[in-house]
Amino acid sequence: MTLKLVGERQFESACVEDTIAFGELVASCLDHGDVLVLSGGLGVGKTHFTKGVSSGLGDANPVTSPTFALMAVHDGGRIPLFHFDLYRLEHAYQLEDTGIFDVLGYEGACLLEWGEQFQDELTDDYLGVTLARVESDGDKRVITLEPHGARAEKLASEIESAVAGLA
Repeated sequence: MTLKLVGERQFESACVEDTIAFGELVASCLDHGDVLVLSGGLGVGKTHFTKGVSSGLGDANPVTSPTFALMAVHDGGRIPLFHFDLYRLEHAYQLEDTGIFDVLGYEGACLLEWGEQFQDELTDDYLGVTLARVESDGDKRVITLEPHGARAEKLASEIESAVAGLA
């Protein structure tokens, strides 16, 4: 694995396998009530990251983006993972229909793709995870963590420490 720290709370993933491995590492730090908001353009690796999180929690079931279902539950691991894809939603009132308020911040961990557009309606304590392509190399990604709230700050620190432990 060639995952490396490249800035304050910024990590470089050299390939898909690194992005998945980073998700697995993040999973080892997750606890009930944790919320991750994944941001980044189409095709930057949000679903690969989620595959790693699900695998790292111990769920062996396949992961796909729940674009049309809006939510997928991966509950075969040590804690449930609620994976939401909010890309198709246009208005905050549509969040009610997703089931997000039934699980957000309570049971398991929530991973919200495209959740930044509804952040005011969701939670104040979340870890923003932004994935971006490195322009000079289409396989590389920079993954940036942006904590909001005390638990998210602690989670970001735990993830940094786990990555540092790989070196």
